[in-house]
Amino acid sequence: MSTLEFFLAGTFSAATIFLLAALGELVAEKSGVLNLSVEGMMAVSAAVGFVVTYETGSHIAGFAGAGLAGVLLSLIFAITAITFLANQVATGLAVGILGLGLSALIGRDYESLTIASSAGINIPVLSEIPLIGAVLFQQHPVVYLTFLLALIIGFTLKHTRLGLAIRSTGENPHAAQALGFPVFLIRYCCVAFGGLLAGFAGAYASTIYTPLWADGMIAGRGWIAVALVVFGTWKTGRIAFGALLFGMVSLGELIAQSMGAGIPSQLLSSLPYIVTIIVLAVISTDRARMRLHSPFSLGETFDGTEGR
Repeated sequence: MSTLEFFLAGTFSAATIFLLAALGELVAEKSGVLNLSVEGMMAVSAAVGFVVTYETGSHIAGFAGAGLAGVLLSLIFAITAITFLANQVATGLAVGILGLGLSALIGRDYESLTIASSAGINIPVLSEIPLIGAVLFQQHPVVYLTFLLALIIGFTLKHTRLGLAIRSTGENPHAAQALGFPVFLIRYCCVAFGGLLAGFAGAYASTIYTPLWADGMIAGRGWIAVALVVFGTWKTGRIAFGALLFGMVSLGELIAQSMGAGIPSQLLSSLPYIVTIIVLAVISTDRARMRLHSPFSLGETFDGTEGR
């Protein structure tokens, strides 16, 4: 595989981590809940996924354990923010910090250990096409499933009754309740779904993308996933494009280092975050677009009483 093929194929693999977590956050935000604990959910799930895979030898078990860990941590956030009406921003930050601490505790005895990554698939005939074959048809199944999931979520939110219920809850929970939608249940389920996908993202990061455990290996990817939802203006297609962009930037750092580029490694490592700041600054200047696509009640508490 040439350097270009490696770079392009790796971009899809790197983007998968961002996209999985961002899709989960998108669903949560569409229901009106701003969950900033994605980084912590990914971190604790990465630790759980690695430990379970290391002990059982099963990547499926690792993903299941990681998904469960993400859901449980998301429910801590949901109980505090949705049931007890705590400030969503403060609660998300607190739960995220809890997740980072738990990940260090869970992975303490597994530091620097490695596991065998599960193999990707080669699609017959198509995988032999020059350049395109290596990039698009020799990926891990999780990569294909993630981009398929983006299509499913986009269709569900836009064209189904379930999507209408979620969007109504995020726009005006009082009106949604008056229409008979169970607002609290919808928000709980959306937050739990976000935790599940964040868990899968963490498991993918620690058992497939980089099959080893190191404390802090999520390294801000959860925050970038949250930013991707804004970058994509709450649209799945744009979020997928953003994930590919940030995957390309994060992989470009490794390519530049391997080629001996005379750029400080600290600067290369900070590139994804520099790009995040620049992109968010540019997007935020278009306030009309932001108001048009963002859920109107995002971040607001809802106690079930009538009136706003």
